[in-house]
Amino acid sequence: MARVESFELDHNTVKAPYVRLAGTEKNGEALIEKYDLRFLQPNEDELPTAAVHTLEHLLAVNLRDHLEGIIDISPMGCRTGFYMIMWNEHSPKEIRDALVTVLNFIAETDFVPAVSAKECGNYKDHSLFSAQEYAKIVLEKGISLDPFERIL
Repeated sequence: MARVESFELDHNTVKAPYVRLAGTEKNGEALIEKYDLRFLQPNEDELPTAAVHTLEHLLAVNLRDHLEGIIDISPMGCRTGFYMIMWNEHSPKEIRDALVTVLNFIAETDFVPAVSAKECGNYKDHSLFSAQEYAKIVLEKGISLDPFERIL
């Protein structure tokens, strides 16, 4: 059976919100990193679909303004956060600092990118208000650099 790193994480003992380097892949000179951007406590809370969808759009556009090498940002199926795939080596602190900047921007913005039927496969399912409320919740709790301890 294939190993899936995220299935090996003890979701009962993590303490969200946090940023965690969840894996690396190297092929020759190419290095790819996967980050776990956990917003909510697993098995206790989840992002509503409209909020996660709007956060996905806002993170996808705005994190690229602060971090180089982003390949993709995707919501977790459990709706407690996002995975971010990147080229090259970064530090969790660099990722956290950029995420804090972008969440502060999200809390104040009045614009969601790519929400027309042409640009989005489910353009009717967005909520800027909800995305902003969850951004504020994450910012108020603080984003830890350790998934098991609250190290801010």
